[in-house]
Amino acid sequence: MKTIKQALLGATSAFMFFAAAPNLAKADELTLCWAAWDPANALVELSKDFTSQSGTTMKFEFVPWPNFADRILNELNSGGKLCDLLIGDSQWLGGSAENGYYVKLNDFFDKEGIKMSDFADAAVNAYATWPKGTPNYWALPAMGDANAWFYRKDWFAQPEIQAEFKKKYNRDLAAPTTWDELIQVAEFFNGREIDGKKVYGAAIFTERASEGITMGATSALYPYGFKYENTPGKYDMEGAVNSPEAVAGLEAYKKLYKCCTPPGYTDAYMGESLDAFKSGQVAMAMNWFAFFPGLYKDEKVGGDKIGFFVNPKEKVAASTLGGQGISVVANTDNMDGALAYIKWFAQPEVQKKWWSLGGYAVHKTVLNDPTFTESQPFAADFLVAMNQVQDFWQEPSYAILLQAMQKRLHDYVVADKGTAKEALDGLVKDWTEVFKDDGKL
Repeated sequence: MKTIKQALLGATSAFMFFAAAPNLAKADELTLCWAAWDPANALVELSKDFTSQSGTTMKFEFVPWPNFADRILNELNSGGKLCDLLIGDSQWLGGSAENGYYVKLNDFFDKEGIKMSDFADAAVNAYATWPKGTPNYWALPAMGDANAWFYRKDWFAQPEIQAEFKKKYNRDLAAPTTWDELIQVAEFFNGREIDGKKVYGAAIFTERASEGITMGATSALYPYGFKYENTPGKYDMEGAVNSPEAVAGLEAYKKLYKCCTPPGYTDAYMGESLDAFKSGQVAMAMNWFAFFPGLYKDEKVGGDKIGFFVNPKEKVAASTLGGQGISVVANTDNMDGALAYIKWFAQPEVQKKWWSLGGYAVHKTVLNDPTFTESQPFAADFLVAMNQVQDFWQEPSYAILLQAMQKRLHDYVVADKGTAKEALDGLVKDWTEVFKDDGKL
């Protein structure tokens, strides 16, 4: 952009140039797009250091999660110039790479000495690579995340509740480590009166419109043994997506929904889960690690009142992946500035500060620090989760694949339509049609 200005204007002032052409992006300004949530606020604070060091003004476009995908993917599809940098969901990688929306970063990483081996392997695979299993990088891992759990530690610790649980189940009441235990604890608390108020067992995800119930239900499906394919890369879904283990996992999720969630909890996602917990309605809730720093600081339910636990295992240990990588949008008018931000963000010292502010760094300098697990009450669980994460399809057709799963799961879990086996059989049928249309089957 500076070159264009010099060629057109010579010594004419930048002020006159931008007054005459207000829609052109300034070379010393970058816009970063992301979802509107707690980590975004931390990134604003972190980015002040980039501005002070580079002189580049940072602008931010943060979109509420329910509208995030539609808003930003429409921007990319239309060739818009809103975003120079984008922290986009992992599922967008395939489509954004193949459609030319993201800049491939391999040459830049090599030039600047940025090594993907410095970041957690699972994060690199999930947030940066396409096709999967290849060293083709379209993003830098930015925000590690997984679905996990928090609970009312103060309720669990009450002597009379402890005694009653021990008498009923012949074990101590503690944070669940398996899905069987999770359902058992939820049933124990559900309908109980605590501090003069009726409470419920758990807040989980049931939202239909975007991704909610899929992100929630896979937190049960994965531990029970659900797989997308029998053979990675072969799209052979029969017997994997609808295996007996997958059926059992989906039945477990519905059991938890039916037995132990608050009334009217038919279309709930991140916000509703947080509200249910903060208002004292539930003993446990699922949500993304991204919200845990804020929960811990909450005056009413945080501090010594809250505890955290990684997603329970069943047949295997597994957690549903969240999180994102940061990409350079190919349509940017400030390529050099966007790449400079990536270079700055990748520095170990910046990654350390990112973690301290409430962002989830996945740089090994941060994760391997001997003090990391003690740095936050949920840090150790975060390490466990990031080593067992599983992700949804990252195919270019991911949105259609996701819509199908949302409908099948919501119809079964919430609307009581059919059986778990029928829901998963239907999902195999839906996805088979998508991959046939894509020429992959």
